[in-house]
Amino acid sequence: MLHLPKNDPETYTQLIQSVRRFTDSKVRPHANELDQDAKFPRELYKEMGALGLFGITVPDTLGGAGLDVLAYAMVMEELARGYASVADQCGVVELIGTLLSQYGSPEQQSRHLPGILAAETIIAYCITEEEAGSDVAGLRTSARRTADGWVLNGSKLWIHNAPVADLGFVLARTDVDAGHRGMSIFIVDLNSAGVERGPKEHKLGQRASQIGALSFHDVVLADDALLGELNRGFYIMMSALEKGRVGIASLATGIAQAGLEAALDYAQQRKQFGKALVDHQGLQWMLADMAKDIAAARALVHDAALKLDNGVQAGMACSIAKCFASDMCVAQTSNALQVFGGSGYIQGFEVERLYRDAKITQIYEGTNQIQRTIIGRELVKHGAQT
Repeated sequence: MLHLPKNDPETYTQLIQSVRRFTDSKVRPHANELDQDAKFPRELYKEMGALGLFGITVPDTLGGAGLDVLAYAMVMEELARGYASVADQCGVVELIGTLLSQYGSPEQQSRHLPGILAAETIIAYCITEEEAGSDVAGLRTSARRTADGWVLNGSKLWIHNAPVADLGFVLARTDVDAGHRGMSIFIVDLNSAGVERGPKEHKLGQRASQIGALSFHDVVLADDALLGELNRGFYIMMSALEKGRVGIASLATGIAQAGLEAALDYAQQRKQFGKALVDHQGLQWMLADMAKDIAAARALVHDAALKLDNGVQAGMACSIAKCFASDMCVAQTSNALQVFGGSGYIQGFEVERLYRDAKITQIYEGTNQIQRTIIGRELVKHGAQT
């Protein structure tokens, strides 16, 4: 269990070493198998929960590690270096843990957080719909007030953990005429009457991170299912997304780091034209470009994390980190595969999986087109020194 002092430089060293040992022994050796089987590794997650790798920034008084966003970024990178689907689960728990710790009632916190942080309760973060992806204003799922609580109707698409989740944190309209100001969050038991799960989707990459659809047909909710303030759900959900973007940027950096390590190891062993690949200058330069771009992404991630930790305006920094790191990840896992030549294109090689795992980082937690829009608006509003 993580019991490390906050803001102590030695904390970060110990944290990285601890997570790296876990990743190298329990995650990385099984990543290709998890990818091929596309199974949800429930027992692995329970072990992570016991180690304190969920809820990194959740206060220790609520059962979390009580660390900062920089620590969370480091954990995400190290886990993704092993397998991005495992890091994804850490990210989902971090988002929901943040919402519960900041906006949940004491009763909601005591009821839900222990199971979530121990990976005994599997959760889903339910925003996306057929017409509400990048544009959340298109959201149609609704919750109608009754004498005893609420009735939920609608559907969600491409939801992480939907095939296996116990609880859904669902964004729904509670005032149909109020736009963003008329949405609320509800904690929904996904085994309730009226909840239907669609089939597990078959994804290009990060295949052990299962996604699917959820439908709600007159699902009856108690009054205390409402999380936070009524009609403030959009703002509550969005308040966690800056940290979420730091998490995805870290995850992308970890995927790329794994690609560099695999490419360097292969280049040192493989011989062509009478010498190791790594002794060819052209390939050295390719590896050098991978290393410098990964270092740049990591610096941007840590800068954004520190801004969040210090309470300064961080939206633009988070978008820059997410956009740069994910674009870098796609480019550099492609280069890692190129080092392997034809072998890299064959299933079973780590770089083939890393290349597939990379693409989604440009899409989820806000597409990179949305990130560029955020960055551009901030430049227009505040100037180039933002």
